[in-house]
Amino acid sequence: MATTGNIGFEETLWKAADKLRSNMDASEYKHVVLGLIFLKYISDKFETKYNALMEEGEGFEEDRDEYESENIFWVPKEARWTFIMDNAKDTKIGQYIDDAMILIEKENTTLKGVLDKRYARPEIDKRRLGELIDLISTIKLHSSEEKDLLGRVYEYFLGQFASVEGKGGGEFYTPTSIVKTLVDMIEPYQGRVYDPCCGSGGMFVQSEKFVYDHQGKVENLSIYGQEMNSTTWKLCKMNLAIRGLDANIGAHHDDTFHNDMHKSLKADFILANPPFNISDWGGDKLTEDVRWKFGIPPVGNANYAWLQHMVYHLAPNGTAGIVLANGSLSSNTSNEGEIRKNLLEGDMVDAIVALPDKLFYSTGIPVSLWILNRNKENNPKFRNRKHEVLFIDARALGEMIDRRHKELKDEDVSKISEVYHAWRNLDGNYEDVKGFCNSANIEKIREHEYVLTPGRYVGIEDVEEDGIPFEEKMENMTAELAELFAKSRHLEDEIRKNLGGIGYDF
Repeated sequence: MATTGNIGFEETLWKAADKLRSNMDASEYKHVVLGLIFLKYISDKFETKYNALMEEGEGFEEDRDEYESENIFWVPKEARWTFIMDNAKDTKIGQYIDDAMILIEKENTTLKGVLDKRYARPEIDKRRLGELIDLISTIKLHSSEEKDLLGRVYEYFLGQFASVEGKGGGEFYTPTSIVKTLVDMIEPYQGRVYDPCCGSGGMFVQSEKFVYDHQGKVENLSIYGQEMNSTTWKLCKMNLAIRGLDANIGAHHDDTFHNDMHKSLKADFILANPPFNISDWGGDKLTEDVRWKFGIPPVGNANYAWLQHMVYHLAPNGTAGIVLANGSLSSNTSNEGEIRKNLLEGDMVDAIVALPDKLFYSTGIPVSLWILNRNKENNPKFRNRKHEVLFIDARALGEMIDRRHKELKDEDVSKISEVYHAWRNLDGNYEDVKGFCNSANIEKIREHEYVLTPGRYVGIEDVEEDGIPFEEKMENMTAELAELFAKSRHLEDEIRKNLGGIGYDF
């Protein structure tokens, strides 16, 4: 996994691109940059195929079937990157790009309404736009790795824009290390993968990577999603197209709760990071909804609506991995506690992982992973875990990558997923580790009144005894404290004296 602490050329590209931003808002500039990266990608892929067909000399270079059979978008001559690059210094470059985007949408119905077509607007400095085109032109592509290379740039830029935008950016981007943890835990190897709040598509991208890393075939994945925000939906369409991933994320953006576009879907895997603690989700209009098998979610908070929506869409042996605010583990507002109790007694909860803070760009709210499973008892792939829940307290993991953000390292991700697999798998060799993980039965959870905070179950890590007697430790600590108190009094006297010297006594 490429981390923000060790990224290579993507970071150089980002710094150069961000320098060209001038006074433009990051939320606006995001679409300018990502749109150009997308245009370059589909154009390069088209031209590689076009040149190959030209060399074969069979006259097929204008045959659309040759391109469509390899999932290559048709790019008209005036929309190709060579044309854009040759006109980068022209004052009409913004209009040329808008025209190129219109042509591409016209020729490729799956991209209709997806591409940004506002490059000609006055607030975009055309000189800087030309410099940005020159910069993006430096991304060297090679047919054997082009998808991964440009995909990496796209993914890195998405993360950087989320960081720059802060709260607003987090609505479309889930940090890669969190997504990777979920994917490594539930292992979406083949089947139907669903994300009902898919943002820019990070869950799907990581699922694809997982399949490739395990020598599987990405064609064995069927991808379904939905996204409420129109610009984020477009980002997702482009992100998936960059990867060559075929996905059904609906013909347009829409609200998952009020217009579920995949009503009959039963997914083998669900991966989701729903927006935390939404209060205005329109729950008062859905009190009779068929999805609320475990209780009617409170109108003032959508967390338990998301959980039940996902349980509803799970296949008989399906597994879900969901990111939720920690409040969902213990809240009793309205009937949340009752729904949580029903989910547990119905044996839907497989594992809970408490994550470190500072992982998100958009919020400081502490979060946890919920792993849900529809069949913990009779799935032949895994051991019988009837009425058992695994608790993992991973709050001590991760490392700071800048002053405000933390990231789970690859070894942290592996530590979490390996413990889960050791507990879940038939050949697992699981053991409780004090302070980190504990397997609790339903009786123990009932004793805790169905509160799912991992710290309650894993306990406190044993501290290695250093051999120093308690009395000696206390003597040293009190001596040190007395010395600190003395220093404090001395500083207080000095401050009083200095203030008195300028006429301020107190």
